[in-house]
Amino acid sequence: MKPAVAATAATANAVSDDRQCRRFELDVAGTKAFIDYRRAGNVVTLAYAYVPADLRGRGVGAALIAGALDLVRDRGEKVIPECSYVAAYLARHPRDQDLLADRSDAR
Repeated sequence: MKPAVAATAATANAVSDDRQCRRFELDVAGTKAFIDYRRAGNVVTLAYAYVPADLRGRGVGAALIAGALDLVRDRGEKVIPECSYVAAYLARHPRDQDLLADRSDAR
C-alpha cells in the first residue's frame, strides 16, 4: 500500500512556480506533479493539472492545488479554473472561493 501524502501546510508550501515553463510544481520523492497555467495581468488560468500515476490517490493533487492557490493568494492574484480537477477542488473548498476571478478581474 502506498503511503498517503497529506495535504499539510508543509507539503503545500513545497509547491514552486516555474515561471519559465509556466507551471506550478510539487516534487514528491523526485517525481513532479504540476499545473500548467497562463497569466494575463493579475489573473492566472489554471489550465491543466497532472499527477503521475505512481503518485495518484495519495493527496498529491490536493496538496499541489492548495500550494498553487497559496502562491496566487500571496501575490494578490485571482484564478480561472479551466482544469476540471482544479474546478472540483475549488467547489469543495469554500475558503478559496475568494480567489475566483470575475469579469472585472479578467481585463
